[in-house]
Amino acid sequence: MAFFRQFVAPALIVLVFLLALVATSARIFLPEGLSAPAPVEEFAPPEKSAFSGSLDRISQQTRVSTHIG
Repeated sequence: MAFFRQFVAPALIVLVFLLALVATSARIFLPEGLSAPAPVEEFAPPEKSAFSGSLDRISQQTRVSTHIG
């Protein structure tokens, strides 16, 4: 167990750090279009589905039953 704690675990931590460093540094070498920030689009709010309607009924029933007692 001491071997794992002294050698293997630190080596894994360093390898993960180096992998993350390489992945984030690779953006410098990407073509111009790929290194730009992602575009932000506006989305319409989701419409109510049949499932959300049943959730509304359940929440109303729960409110009514808690106020009765």
